Amino acid sequence: MKIGAFELSAPLALAPMAGVTDAPFRQLCRGLGAAIAASEMVTSDTRLWHTTKSRRRLDHTGEVEPRIVQIAGGEPLMMAEAARRNVDLGAQIIDINMGCPAKKVCNRAAGSALLRDEALVADILSAVVNAVSVPVTLKMRTGWDREHRNGVAIAKLAEASGIQALAVHGRTRADHYEGTAEYDTVRAIKSTVRIPVLANGDIDSGPKARAVLDQSGADGVMIGRAAQGKPWIFREIREYLSTGRSLPAPAVGEVRDIMVSHLERLYAFYGEQDGVRVARKHLGWYRDTAVTAHPEFTLAEAPLSAEATLFRQMRTASTTTHQLQLVHDWFEIIEAQTDTRSNRAAVA
Repeated sequence: MKIGAFELSAPLALAPMAGVTDAPFRQLCRGLGAAIAASEMVTSDTRLWHTTKSRRRLDHTGEVEPRIVQIAGGEPLMMAEAARRNVDLGAQIIDINMGCPAKKVCNRAAGSALLRDEALVADILSAVVNAVSVPVTLKMRTGWDREHRNGVAIAKLAEASGIQALAVHGRTRADHYEGTAEYDTVRAIKSTVRIPVLANGDIDSGPKARAVLDQSGADGVMIGRAAQGKPWIFREIREYLSTGRSLPAPAVGEVRDIMVSHLERLYAFYGEQDGVRVARKHLGWYRDTAVTAHPEFTLAEAPLSAEATLFRQMRTASTTTHQLQLVHDWFEIIEAQTDTRSNRAAVA
C-alpha cells in the first residue's frame, strides 16, 4: 500500500485521536508495528497555534517518516493555509478531519459535520490539495446519519479532488461510537474509487482485522480505541495478517517494560507536572483495557487490596519519580500473583 511516494511497511494505521495520539504514543505504536500514525487534530485557525497544546501537536521531533498531521476546520482558505504552514513545519502528509463526531467540533461546522455539505467538502479538499505538494488524505465517516449515508459520494469527490487515500469509520456522525461499525459502506466506497481505502471502527484483534478486510475489500485497517492500553495490538495484527497465527499475550515483564518506556516518553515530552497528569489516563487504560484482558494477570477484586491501593497511588502521584516507582512496585505485586498462580497450576 502506498500513499503518494510513501510505501507502507504494513496495511496498518493508528487512528488520530484527540488527547491520545500525542508524539510519545505515536512513536510507541510505530515501534510496535503501526505503519503510519497521524497527529492529533490541529485546528486550521493558525491564530490559536500559540497555545501550549497546539505547539505540542505541531512538534514532530524524533518522528519516524512519514510525518502525518491532521487538520480540522470548515473554511477552505484557512484549511489551505494550515496545510501549507504544517508542511513548512515538517509534515509529509496532510490528513483532513471529516470524521470527528464531537459536538465541540461539529458545532463549528468541522469534522463529520462537513458531510452534510458536499459542495463545501469539495471546496475544502480542492483548496488543501492545491495548497501543498505533499499527499493529502481524508478521514471520514459513512455519512451524517443512517438516513443520509453519503460516504460513496464523498469518496468520489475526494478522489476527483486529488485525495490520495481514505480512512472510513464504519459509523455515521449520529452514531458517535454507539452500536457496531458496519463495513458494507466501506465496501461500496472501495468498489467505487481507485485510491487506497483504510477501514476503521471496532477492529480489536488480528482475526477481526482479517474479517473486516475480507468483508470490505479495503486495502488496510486503522486502529483507534483498541490501541489504548494495548499498543502491542499492531504487532498482533501484523502477525495474524501475515501468517494467520495469533501471538501469545505479552509476558508480565514485557508489559512492564512497554509501560515504563511509554511513561518515560511522556515525562520527556510534557515535563514534570504535565507528564504525571497525562500519564494517569494511560495507566488506567493499561490496567482496564490491557492488563485485565490477559489471563496471566490476576488482580485482586477487593478495593482495599495492595494492588488496588498501589494503583490509586499511581494515579494520584504528583512527581514523575514517585509515579514511576509505584509502577515498578505495582508490577512486583502482579508478578508475585502470576508466580503464585503458576505454582498452583503446576501442583494441580
